[in-house]
This record gives sequence, C-alpha cells and structure tokens, in this order.
Amino acid sequence: MNIIEKSDKELLEIGLPLWNDLIKYSNKGQYGKFIRHFSYDLLLGLNEIEVGKQFAKSELARNLSPDYDFIGFIRRGEHVTMLFRIRSTQKEGEWLGRMVLGYNEKSELKIFAASIF
Repeated sequence: MNIIEKSDKELLEIGLPLWNDLIKYSNKGQYGKFIRHFSYDLLLGLNEIEVGKQFAKSELARNLSPDYDFIGFIRRGEHVTMLFRIRSTQKEGEWLGRMVLGYNEKSELKIFAASIF
C-alpha cells in the first residue's frame, strides 16, 4: 500500500508516536534512538559527528517542548509530510517541524526526512 492512501486518522496513529520519539530523543541527545526509524537513504546522508555536535550544542534541539500543534499533511508521490508547530522550553518563538514518512523497499514504514525550521 502507498502511504498516501492512508486516512488522516491512520497517519496520525502512525506518525505522532514517531514524532514524539524524535522530540524525546533529541532532547536527551540519544543519537542511536533518535535515528532508529530513519530510512537507509536518510542514514547514508547523515554525518554522525555533525548530528552529535548538534545535540551537544544546539539549544533548540535539546529543549524541544513536547507540547506541539499538528498543522497538517502533504501527500506527494510515495511520501507523506507531517507538519508541526513546535516550541522550545528555553527560547521564545515558534518553529516549523517536518517529518516525511514512507515505505522502504522492504515495505517497512520509515522516516525519510525530519527537520525543524
């Protein structure tokens, strides 16, 4: 099944636990747990040293509020992008969170991108 065919309710049931894990493990700086649902292609593109530096130095990445607002979905091709309004527990303002979900070649659900702008 193509992920874009799933209902909004199904996508929320799948995606929200993954997003919550990203926030939790980013805040804890636990790189191994943070990337555990990433697609192989995403993992290939990551520089473990740079991501480790981000966890160690980024005030935002280590202080994400678990209270966020889900904004919506963007369905395109074989991926669904979930958008979130996210806040920091330490910095004023709001950021846009993005997580892209899809199935890999083994039909396993994976995260193909994740970022905060």
